[in-house]
Amino acid sequence: MSASIATFREQARKWLEANVPSEPSPEDGPASRDYVLAWQKAQAAGGWAGIAWPKDVGGRGLSVLEQIVWFEEYARAGAPSPLNASFVGLNHAGPTLIACGSAEQKAFHLPKILSGEVIWCQGFSEPGTGSDLGSLKTRGRVQGNELIIDGQKLWSSFADVADWQELLIRTDPTARTSGALSWVICPMNAPGITVRPIRTMAGPRKYCEVFYDSVRVPLSNVVGGLNNGWGTAMSTLSFERGTAALALLIGLTLKVEKLLAACPADRPEMRRRLAQLRAEGASIRATTYRFALNSENSVPDSGGSIIRLAFAEFAQRVAAAAIDLYGIDAREVVGTDGWGHDYLDAFSETIAGGTAEIQRNIIAERVLGLPKGPR
Repeated sequence: MSASIATFREQARKWLEANVPSEPSPEDGPASRDYVLAWQKAQAAGGWAGIAWPKDVGGRGLSVLEQIVWFEEYARAGAPSPLNASFVGLNHAGPTLIACGSAEQKAFHLPKILSGEVIWCQGFSEPGTGSDLGSLKTRGRVQGNELIIDGQKLWSSFADVADWQELLIRTDPTARTSGALSWVICPMNAPGITVRPIRTMAGPRKYCEVFYDSVRVPLSNVVGGLNNGWGTAMSTLSFERGTAALALLIGLTLKVEKLLAACPADRPEMRRRLAQLRAEGASIRATTYRFALNSENSVPDSGGSIIRLAFAEFAQRVAAAAIDLYGIDAREVVGTDGWGHDYLDAFSETIAGGTAEIQRNIIAERVLGLPKGPR
């Protein structure tokens, strides 16, 4: 390790030890918004926001290696879960705007994301379409210098507390998939938007359905060009599937170490199972690091689906092992911040961002070059 990286790690560790909030984050509602914005503002004030983002948009312009070190120290310090109301802005919308946005869009939105002024949500999934973005029906009709949007989105995390939405809509009803869609920055306070939170089986109301009734959005809010939303969306999904979960993965591998330490010696099969999970976690972590380093100066490629699928199924296996280790009624399992919550919430991992089946198709066709299956 170079001296500069070692110094960076030491500085990050000291700052986190002094500044990580002592109270856990609320999982939904206005309180979750206030909490994550306050935490993001603290990171920005301390110089720890946007470590690998370009300097001209408010980031520090450092390397992906330093970003990885920050994630490692972040997880070690037990900092708030990265999978909160700020996740979309920092890991989806922000990187997509950096890659595809206009100078005006970058200048207006990116500093606000980093400084903890706004929350973003995602508007991709719809009822009846699942992971098939090509079949989405929410439409945007061009009228003058505006889009008039009608339709419905589903599973939009934290939409009830968001300021902006990365919204994928159909703007050319006659075109095929690749030329039919547009990626739009949608203000969540626009007239005609109705948001309804959904309670999950894990308990929180962090997912929402969103309805659009003649919602007017300026054409200047289209990112990457009108009817070019498929390409822009692929950039978003590349970030989501590739490097967005890196901090979560690091935290999960640390949890496996704690599970192994808690497992008594008279349960050899359980210890064997946890040791296997430790090895799997190390393998996925190393692969993700390599993928992140290889993607440092470009949009991540389809190989991100390998990362996404591996992490999703790993998270489910870890949560299931924790339940089996402690027992369903144990203190570590019961409660909104216990393994019971994580176990139920982990079922969404192989659905969100494209189902496990979609990820396998992408890996087969775009990474391995196998023939396409029937459509």
